[in-house]
Amino acid sequence: MIDAATIAAELAAAERQRRVRTPFSDDHPDLDEATAYEAQWVGVQARLDAGDALVGAKLGLTSKVKQRVMKVGSPLYGWVTASMLAPYGEPVDLARFIHPRVEPEIAFLLGRDVSTPATVISVLAATEAVFAAIDVLDSRYADFRFTLPDVIADNASAGAFLLGPKAMRPADLGDLALLGCVLRVNGAVVDTATGGASMGHPAAAVAWLANRLANQPAAPTQRLAAGMLVFSGGLTEPIPLRAGAVVTTELAGLGTIEVHSR
Repeated sequence: MIDAATIAAELAAAERQRRVRTPFSDDHPDLDEATAYEAQWVGVQARLDAGDALVGAKLGLTSKVKQRVMKVGSPLYGWVTASMLAPYGEPVDLARFIHPRVEPEIAFLLGRDVSTPATVISVLAATEAVFAAIDVLDSRYADFRFTLPDVIADNASAGAFLLGPKAMRPADLGDLALLGCVLRVNGAVVDTATGGASMGHPAAAVAWLANRLANQPAAPTQRLAAGMLVFSGGLTEPIPLRAGAVVTTELAGLGTIEVHSR
């Protein structure tokens, strides 16, 4: 089986050169999740060693619909570094990416560590604020074709992240599972959803991640700690981000984010 360091190096080269590659599982069908997560962390650690900073985590494939579309069977996670946070209100530079897609999410800012076993209630209690967010996905695989280990190794297709300007305490928003979401492209509605599209409740996705990290060998930094941002998974199908397009996401109580591309 291919080793984690080789996977991480090849994915880093693909990202740096803005080129796609075939999934590793095409030639290495024995690639497993443990090796993939090891490769993911090797890639993240390389960013940290180069001066980047770990700011949080992201969930992926948290809806059954997306799992069926992508032909994978479970959620996954990746890590978010400071260089991935895009300035609010500024155009997204497409030259940074290969073939970006965007999806709306609910982001959690943790006020304290998430202890395990975690639940929806304990995650909400640990949350300082929630935000509307957009995840700019950018797979290093051609046509976003991959198996679960492939996309895990690719840091859950992490590209960039945008946070809305409005921070709200969860208790002031009511049931986050019922929060309405509208996605528009150039003013036209292309999709709608509720917060429950992510594992039935966005805090359930965060709890899943906290429990997942607690049940695997991990570096000390691989936990959900106070001050971290956690992006809880896409609420709609991701849509391509093309030059000149304006993508708008509205989340009830959390405001609107407009993504301008160039």
